[in-house]
Amino acid sequence: MDILLNEEEQMVRDAARSFLESETSTKLAREMEKDPLGYPPALWKQIADLGWVGMCIPDQYGGQGLGLTYLGLVLEEVGRAIAPLPLHSTTVPAITIAEFGSEEIKQAVLPGVCSGDTLLAFAFQERDPRIIADAIKTTAVLEGDNYVVNGTKMFVDNINTASKVLTVVRKPGTTGRDGLSLLLIDTDAAGLTQTLEVTTAKDKQGRVDLNNVKVPKSALIGEEGKGWPIAEKMLDVATALLVIQMEGTARKDAEITIAYAKERTAFGRPIGAFQSVAHMLADAIMWCDGAQLLGYEALWALENRGNAGLEVSQAKSFANDRLLPACRIGQQIHGGIGFMMEFDIALYYRRVAASTMRLGTSFEHRARIAAALIDQPGTVRLGEPIATL
Repeated sequence: MDILLNEEEQMVRDAARSFLESETSTKLAREMEKDPLGYPPALWKQIADLGWVGMCIPDQYGGQGLGLTYLGLVLEEVGRAIAPLPLHSTTVPAITIAEFGSEEIKQAVLPGVCSGDTLLAFAFQERDPRIIADAIKTTAVLEGDNYVVNGTKMFVDNINTASKVLTVVRKPGTTGRDGLSLLLIDTDAAGLTQTLEVTTAKDKQGRVDLNNVKVPKSALIGEEGKGWPIAEKMLDVATALLVIQMEGTARKDAEITIAYAKERTAFGRPIGAFQSVAHMLADAIMWCDGAQLLGYEALWALENRGNAGLEVSQAKSFANDRLLPACRIGQQIHGGIGFMMEFDIALYYRRVAASTMRLGTSFEHRARIAAALIDQPGTVRLGEPIATL
């Protein structure tokens, strides 16, 4: 993997940063925390017109057909700006549909996604929040031309604005990776209710209750009962992109702190001139660099090799363990104001803290890495049993 951006990639990053710096602010992010939608529709339409939403969607459906790395560049800047956009939650299921969905579903859904008219969500986690196949208890029973779905999904991002949610379900009587399927469910379907939760990031994550929800057979993504590889790929894409987004947020936090350390004086000199403070700042930047490198390596592997479980888990476990301490350094150096909700440094901290708890804890991802070390590197799967440890 070439870790240096080529000219086209640099142009994408620069254009995204320039646009977001002019159109968004931390004030807007705070306003959207209290807004019922959680995002400004006018800004969403603008980024759709720029092609960001359909960046990884084939051009025959209105997208650009670019690789995951390009979307990562944009999401890194979205994280940096804390832009209140449901970009991650919409693009992940859209990419999954583009790769595994039927032509009928692709034609029906993807053009609307690329134009910005259709927002999506994806639902995997349940009351057992682990990212493993055995955690899926939501059932889908085929009755005639419809699946009847029952269960509860937790931590579904931007479910309040999505028109469809890509949901992982199980055939009753099956366990583990067997019997799993993915259904694209209309969020206004009878029997589906949603409840927004109060989160650390104050974003729009919700619980989805499914009570005898009827879903047509045509909404099936892939083959019935053989959906685990699809779900795993979707989660890997989501996790790698989340790492890059949270790295953008943590890096901006570090840059704000460095600027503050150059201006704040103590004992007649900037506090950044003190060795202990300088070392803390150096650590923060190194940790951001490490998460960035591992995140893009995971995206590159997903793009070029398909199976990238090891790289994804390395990236997420490192990001969980290092990006939050990087933001804690920002709070420490800012002193008391670093812990006050009114100041931006606390806003950045909250967003990174929330992301460390999404799509797998460090323990889960380290278990996955351990399984790869024991077995064959590069073939590890989510939820891989490690009974030999």
